[in-house]
Amino acid sequence: MPPSGTLGGGSRQLLKRLRDVMAGQGTGQERLDRIVRVIAQGLVAEVCSCYLVRGGMLELFATEGLRPGAVHQTRLAMGEGLVGDIAAHARPLALADAQSHPNFAYRPETGEEIFHSLMGAPILRGGRVLGVVVVQNRTKRHYAEDEVETLETVAMVMAELVSAGLVSDEEALAAEQGEPMPARLEGIHVHDGVAVGTAVFHRPRIEIRRVVAEDPEAELVRLEAAVGGLQRQLDELFAASELARAGEHEGVLEAYRMFALDRGWNARLKEAIRSGLTAEAAVQKVQNDTRARLAQVVDPYLRERLMDLDDLHHRMIQHLTGDAGRRELPDDAILIARTMGPAELLDYDRARLKALVLEEGSATAHVAIIARALDLPTVARVPEIRDKVSPGDRLIVDGTHGVVYVRPGDDVIDSITTLIAATRAAEIRHAGLRDMPAVSLDGVKVSLNLNAGLLVDLAQLDRTGADGIGLYRTEIGFMVRPRYPTVSEQTAMYQQVLAIAGERPVVFRTLDAGGDKRLPYLSYDEDENPAMGWRAIRMTLDRPSLLRQQLRAMLAAAAGGPLSVMFPMVAEVAELVDAKLMLDLELDRLRQAGAAAPEKLRVGAMIEVPALLHQLPALLPRVDFLSVGSNDLLQFLFAADRGSPRLAGRYDPLSPAVLSLMARLIAEAGAGGVPVTVCGEMAGRPLEAMTLIGLGFSSLSMSAGALPPVKAMIRSLDVRALAAYLDRLIRAPDRSVREKLRAFAADHGIAI
Repeated sequence: MPPSGTLGGGSRQLLKRLRDVMAGQGTGQERLDRIVRVIAQGLVAEVCSCYLVRGGMLELFATEGLRPGAVHQTRLAMGEGLVGDIAAHARPLALADAQSHPNFAYRPETGEEIFHSLMGAPILRGGRVLGVVVVQNRTKRHYAEDEVETLETVAMVMAELVSAGLVSDEEALAAEQGEPMPARLEGIHVHDGVAVGTAVFHRPRIEIRRVVAEDPEAELVRLEAAVGGLQRQLDELFAASELARAGEHEGVLEAYRMFALDRGWNARLKEAIRSGLTAEAAVQKVQNDTRARLAQVVDPYLRERLMDLDDLHHRMIQHLTGDAGRRELPDDAILIARTMGPAELLDYDRARLKALVLEEGSATAHVAIIARALDLPTVARVPEIRDKVSPGDRLIVDGTHGVVYVRPGDDVIDSITTLIAATRAAEIRHAGLRDMPAVSLDGVKVSLNLNAGLLVDLAQLDRTGADGIGLYRTEIGFMVRPRYPTVSEQTAMYQQVLAIAGERPVVFRTLDAGGDKRLPYLSYDEDENPAMGWRAIRMTLDRPSLLRQQLRAMLAAAAGGPLSVMFPMVAEVAELVDAKLMLDLELDRLRQAGAAAPEKLRVGAMIEVPALLHQLPALLPRVDFLSVGSNDLLQFLFAADRGSPRLAGRYDPLSPAVLSLMARLIAEAGAGGVPVTVCGEMAGRPLEAMTLIGLGFSSLSMSAGALPPVKAMIRSLDVRALAAYLDRLIRAPDRSVREKLRAFAADHGIAI
């Protein structure tokens, strides 16, 4: 006879019995004792035990079948034994011979040596492990997949009892005693800016009051109504947002909306309801299952899609519980979240929202792209931010440096407030420079351009008075789409860029994907050093159809007008020759179709790999321009990962080695008649930009926020005096000449 706990009618009967126990009389401990007996009977098991997290350990809270004296005495660390393994990995385990498993840990006080088979599931709430429920049998029983599914459902029901206060929050989290102290938390920079405000937690917990369904058919009707309501809400939200009409952002939001229409997702929800759960409990179960399956995934794209799914699950529960309205915010809200889907940020009142802090996430996550479009100072990957911050806490978010100050003292707030006021005053002063030329005191003209990657970035052209787009990162438009864009879709993207830019020049960089910028629809091998691995031109030369389609789209978008194309991460001239051959093939294809070729086609290469600097005589005759990607060039030059905290600041761009390299490049390129731009971070920092101009660079490309201060610096600079000083510094044995350059600027009244 099959076990009575299998999915279907038996499972629903088991859930009803659990519901009756949970609604019954007695303390939490008494009800938990009855629950393990009900589970053991329902799953035809000789043992059922419940371990809960307390003080960072897994403590045996209740058992049917093990020795009663072990209750509240047996404790396991996370990862210790099979129970600890289930908790550590947040996923179920079913073993016919548990004692032969390498993680098996024998505890003599439990008397479990006579039991051979074991099946366990984590007790999850909101992605957090609250405990583990385990059943055991004397025989070597092979638990069926539907039995594991039933135990997972039971574990979710038990989470309600645990969350209701069986173990206090103070015990479960092992909370620290005493008054909360100020703290400085570090994360990663996502978007520049500084904000002072009040902590507001995203996604407050919604209580699910009914877990077990009285009428599964009625719950299915409720689910269908909620799905329809969710889809209408998303349609209205996206239609009302200006971002939904901003090119790549439309791709972000459409990719997100696809999840709400996914048949597999809806099928899993319906299956959970048919097992005996209410509609909202079914949503919570599917969310827990998804998080458990993907908890160990390291691929950044998949983890970001998990964030999108979390958002959808939460929205569904809001619709089912009638709590789907906007939240009231203080005037200076700083939003704290573990993760967010892209649409969630649009739910908040932008006028009141001052900054965003994420416990997870990355600079390329969908929500990060939306945050940048909203110009919100943003910091991501701040570990345990939600444990170290309470709602209402005073916070300072320094998006530029990736730092969050929690409960700062008055002196820190005063200092930051003064900094913000000074920054705003500088912005007002810089606004007056928009229409002024970037010309030095001694008449040297410098071309200032923007780095961009989204259509919304192009709005900064008019605001800053930039000369053009010195670097358009085409890969961002690929990264925010759920599939590889067709040639016609790419053509439309580039046409929009050129139309917005108007007469101002645009330099399109071909696909610089791979490394930490993976496209979700391509497969990759795991490189030990991704920044030095299969990426950029290496990838597109290996997959020539990708490069040819992109070049075809760029040529079509130019529609006979001028076009500038730049190839990234060229390590040897032979790679550039191969890439130009593909461009020639696409030009021939264009002419054969009777379409107009660009009136002026400029081809360039990025200087990022030091090897290319040793091939300048062969390179210069083959390019119309060069662009220095200082970020990659310097990390390869110094063999130092720019993302390593231990190496941060160890190697200075303003070192004699870098200045000598830059001086040689600009001299040789100038002799060959090839203009050179710098488009890395060096170009956007006034002191570094000053140095580059002194070395002979006359074209820089940077973020929009960096352009006004750099222009102010140029208009206060005497280039000839600086060049003479730099000629001496290049030969210095110093590790860095930064402070000497800073002193020079101060002595000569240069605005840095």
